[in-house]
Amino acid sequence: MSESPTVPARTPRRRFKPYPEYRDSGVEWLGAVPAGWEVRRLKTIATVRLSNVDKKSVEGEEPVLLCNYVDVYYNDRITGRIEFMAATATREQVRRFSLRAGDVLITKDSESWTDIAVPAVVEEDLPGVLCGYHLAHIRPGRTCHGAFLSREFGAVGPRDQFQLAANGITRFGLGGDAIQTGSFAVPPVGEQRLIATFLDRETGRIDELVAKKERLIELLQEKRAALITRAVTKGLDPSAPLKDSGVEWLGEMPAHWEVVVLKRRTRRIQAGVTPPTGEERYYEDGAIPWYGPASFSDDLPLQAPTKLIAESAPREGAARVFDAGSCMIVTIGATVGKVAYMQCAGSCNQQITCVSFDGRRVVPKYGAYQLKRLEPVLRGIAPSTTLPILDQTEVGYLPFAVPSLPEQRAIADYLDRETARIDALVAKVREAIGLLKEYRTALISAAVTGKIDVRGLAA
Repeated sequence: MSESPTVPARTPRRRFKPYPEYRDSGVEWLGAVPAGWEVRRLKTIATVRLSNVDKKSVEGEEPVLLCNYVDVYYNDRITGRIEFMAATATREQVRRFSLRAGDVLITKDSESWTDIAVPAVVEEDLPGVLCGYHLAHIRPGRTCHGAFLSREFGAVGPRDQFQLAANGITRFGLGGDAIQTGSFAVPPVGEQRLIATFLDRETGRIDELVAKKERLIELLQEKRAALITRAVTKGLDPSAPLKDSGVEWLGEMPAHWEVVVLKRRTRRIQAGVTPPTGEERYYEDGAIPWYGPASFSDDLPLQAPTKLIAESAPREGAARVFDAGSCMIVTIGATVGKVAYMQCAGSCNQQITCVSFDGRRVVPKYGAYQLKRLEPVLRGIAPSTTLPILDQTEVGYLPFAVPSLPEQRAIADYLDRETARIDALVAKVREAIGLLKEYRTALISAAVTGKIDVRGLAA
């Protein structure tokens, strides 16, 4: 058939043209493919093996290095620069799962079906490095180029068939049969190399742009933090006389300000509670927002609640509700020290301590900015252990810089305005990053499924 297919709406529109001739692939999700391409099952173009090499070291086995799930998940390419885990394996495992240049590894087990079949290509021979458990080891045959196959696994369409084939409820797994029978659009091997080269160059450019924009976000967030620190430690009047605060990390502050311990300006400092998960009535018809550490971000306001709980939970003592205007602090776990402002009343789990200010002496929003500024201090006083824990008593004794109520309101209003401007810029940059990533995904999908012809652009 000489007629060109309809170009999908998400196909990149830059200078790319379709192939001169297409035919029906016979696969619904793939649609038309270039006339010179085939549609093949993976097992006809590559050897698939599910790794059984776990992380244990067994006496008498050969010492090896393992390429594990996270190595594949976070890297498009597997190279000798990755720090692999030490383990042991049998001679047969060494023979079957050693990594060679061009091998493709994909994730076959995950807690989310969207993380199934995430690929990485092995860039060089890696003697002594084996494919680890939870991964499938795919060795391309003569008609299959590894870098192209890896790109195809990561493309919309080809990857979807594997995600849909994954079984599970709380954990998902992809069987060897489903991997081997997956369908792929297969151009001649020389053309596969050209497409892979083209995608390496183009995605590299996109990735550089994304990295620059992510750096811009970092700089904007640093400016935001500096703005908050300046306002809540020096005030808004640059001519105001200063005095030593007596606190090393606070430094000088306006002479008319005072330093008090936090608990003297609060009504309540208390951790949250998790309602018993076996009691379904506490979670049915939920109306009260219930927060966990995942609800915290770099921004001051709390993000979306983890879930909603029923009003019966606090009424029966199975949860605690905190007033709007309070601050939540993560006091247990990897994100210890994170601070967020509660814009409406809500509840939280036991990893979070809530600080409710005495509104007669502290403007709640000012107090929230003060605590946000103290995030590095909070992280610093938490013990450096496997599970960092910040004691509520330590939180209560934090030195707190306090001006008059009118000055607190002025500082809070100023910071609301200025941080809103920065946040708007950050949002625009994030939107641009999202569009670049969408374009990257669309470009890969269009190239590996033959919707655009890049043969003349690969050089």
